[in-house]
Amino acid sequence: MLPNDPMMLLSVVNMKLRDFYKSLGELCDDMDVSESEIVDKLSKIGYEYNASLNRFQ
Repeated sequence: MLPNDPMMLLSVVNMKLRDFYKSLGELCDDMDVSESEIVDKLSKIGYEYNASLNRFQ
């Protein structure tokens, strides 16, 4: 389960992308979470997914 707090979510998602997954889609499929929900939550605090770097920044 992913944290609800946006800053904690950012930290966890970027760590998982760095260490375990090749893309946000792969992470979401494996964890059975909505990609759009993660993107929406993190965009509210000013972060966007960069597919070429495989991280939110």
